[in-house]
Amino acid sequence: MNWWTNLRALWPGALRQHVTRTGVAYSVTVVAVAATAVLSGNNLLFLILAAMLSILFVSGFVSKLVLAGLEVDLLLPPHISARRAVRANVRLKNLKRWMPSFSILLAGAPDSGFQGALYYPVAAGGATVEEAIELSFPRRGRHAGRAFSLTTRFPFGFAERREVVTMHHDIVVYPCLDSRPAFAALLNSVTGDLEAWRRGQGHDFYRIRPYEAMESARHVDWKATAHTNSLQVREFAQSDDRLVLLYLDIDVPRGQDAWFETAVECAAFLAYHLTEGGHRVRLRTQEIDVTTPSQGDVYTILRYLALVSPRRGARPGEPDTDNQLQIVFSADPERMASLGWGASGGSVSQNTSRIIGPDAFVPSSPLERVN
Repeated sequence: MNWWTNLRALWPGALRQHVTRTGVAYSVTVVAVAATAVLSGNNLLFLILAAMLSILFVSGFVSKLVLAGLEVDLLLPPHISARRAVRANVRLKNLKRWMPSFSILLAGAPDSGFQGALYYPVAAGGATVEEAIELSFPRRGRHAGRAFSLTTRFPFGFAERREVVTMHHDIVVYPCLDSRPAFAALLNSVTGDLEAWRRGQGHDFYRIRPYEAMESARHVDWKATAHTNSLQVREFAQSDDRLVLLYLDIDVPRGQDAWFETAVECAAFLAYHLTEGGHRVRLRTQEIDVTTPSQGDVYTILRYLALVSPRRGARPGEPDTDNQLQIVFSADPERMASLGWGASGGSVSQNTSRIIGPDAFVPSSPLERVN
C-alpha cells in the first residue's frame, strides 16, 4: 500500500523501534476504545482499555529485553579476496543467564559483506549459536567496520525493534584473484618462458628429446636411441628456479585510476599463481621491494597490493640489470622504456621483459611484448 510506504519513509530512521501495520491497527483500536469509554462512561470499556494499554506496554518491554544481552561475533578466514565469496561463521551469544531470546533476525549492512539474513527462533539463556554464512566484498582495501542489525517483533508484532552492532576489527581484502582472458594469456606466456628456462644443463633430469644439430654428443642417451632408431639426448633442468620481477608503477596520472585497479589485480593474479607453481616472485614499486619466499610469502605481496594507492609524482626506480623475467605495469610505457625497463640484457630465452600499459587490458588488443 502506497500510504504505508510513504508513512514509513517519513518515520525517523534513527529510532530503534518501528511500528508495524499490526501496531498501527492496534493503536487505532485503543484510541477508538478510549473514546468510546470516555463518551459512554462504561466501566467495562475502561477495563478493556486498561488491559489493551497493559499489553502494549508489556510488548515494548519484552521486545527490548529480547535484544538485551546479545553478543555477535564474526569468525573470518585468514585470507579474503575481493569479489570472491568466502565462508565465515557468525556467532550469536545470549549473555542473559536464565532468560532466552525469541524470534531474532540478524542482517548485515551494505558494507558488512553479508547480503543475506539469519533467523533464530530461540537463543537459550547462556547459549551460543553459530551459523555459517557467505561474505563477499566488492573491492580491495581495508574494511574497518562492519555493521549488523538485530531485529525482533516478539511478542505480539506491534513494533519492530532494532539494535545495530558494529565490529571494529580491521579486515584486509586482497585484490580479486579471478582469471580474465588477458591475465590468463599473460600467465601462460610467463610460465612458458619459465619452462623454457628450466630446460638447461643442470644436474636434475628433465626429459629425453630428439638430438639437435651442433649439440654435444656427451648427452646422447644411447638406450633411447637404440629403441627409437634416432639420436635422443638427455635434457636437464636448471639448478635454480628463475626469479620473476613484477614492477608496479604507482605514478598514475588522473583519469587512469580504473586502469591502475586492473593492473593491481593482474599483478596479484600473477604473484599468486606463479607462487603456487613454485616460482620465486619479486614485487617492486616506488615504495617497497619484496621477494618471496626469502622476505615473506605471497600473502605479504597480496596485503600490500590490497592497500596500495596511486602516488602521483613518484619517480620509478632504476631497472634491474640481472637476468630476470620482468613484468612492468605502468600507465606511461614510453617513460619506463626510456628509463631502461623492458630492454633486453641477454638472449630472449634468458631475459624476457614486458611493459604492460593502459591498452594491454582492452579485450580486442593483445598484451604487447617488448624485448
